[in-house]
Amino acid sequence: MRSELDVLLDKVTDPVLRADISSQVERIRAKRTYGLVFESHTPERVRLPEHPIRVGVKVAYRDNSDSPGFEVIALNKGKFATIRKMQNADGSYLSAAQSREVGNEHSKVDALVVVADFGEPVFPGMRHLGSVSRGGNKPSHVVIKGENHHVLEALQFTHAGKVDCIYIDPPYNSGAKDWKYDNSYVDDADDYRHSKWLAFMERRLRLAKQLLNPEDSVLIVTIDEKEYLRLGLLLEQVFQECKVQMVSTLINPASVARAGAFGRSDEYIFFVSMGASAPQRVRLSREWVSAKGRTHTGNIRWDLLRRCESYSRV
Repeated sequence: MRSELDVLLDKVTDPVLRADISSQVERIRAKRTYGLVFESHTPERVRLPEHPIRVGVKVAYRDNSDSPGFEVIALNKGKFATIRKMQNADGSYLSAAQSREVGNEHSKVDALVVVADFGEPVFPGMRHLGSVSRGGNKPSHVVIKGENHHVLEALQFTHAGKVDCIYIDPPYNSGAKDWKYDNSYVDDADDYRHSKWLAFMERRLRLAKQLLNPEDSVLIVTIDEKEYLRLGLLLEQVFQECKVQMVSTLINPASVARAGAFGRSDEYIFFVSMGASAPQRVRLSREWVSAKGRTHTGNIRWDLLRRCESYSRV
């Protein structure tokens, strides 16, 4: 049945404009009207620090995480570069006229890094960096260092449908910044911070699903209260045929004090069971049981199966 929008579109005389508007209308119609609804943002940018700076490549300022994208248009003795702005910090592209109006900039090559945005072809490769052999003839483990989205894509060629377990510890989008990683995936003042985080997670969850064995495997995702509600709905939508269960895990029995809010003593773990996968009881040996009673001693307590960070021992 034709809608009022279709009737109005017929009145647009420019065929190119009518086709563009029609395609955008179809995109809106295709969006969910129930469940978890969010914009499919693609703001991610990958930095390629080992890629050489050449004329024609896209670069950003190395020490500025919010740097817009520039095109290298000239090099001087390999030490200095003339660059032209081609993107704003939000990822939107400038027209040729806008780019010329802004003018060129000059920078040391060492201050720049090659970047690639999502949607552009990236062909990841792997090279051996080292190994440690201590297990004799036992199966070896492989640690892959790289941007996780591209690593998940690369593994599709060799491990699609073959992985038994995937554990994901994503940025919690909580704003915390420490030596482990920047936990504020999106700036706290960004009105689209939850939507962008969900788009970030959805892309990786869909790749993880393709790697998991559909007959018997499990996906494990940790999170805290900032995004656990949205993550739960996202998992239900991506893994509709699977069983999704959330459990809490104690991280600090004394709780982490927070000004103007309740202290936090736990986080959450989502288990997504595919096929026949299910938790089972395992009988533990006596070495897992403490003989020191149930009070906290500051030592690692295997019988409680919880983490004991340094700040929970004071």
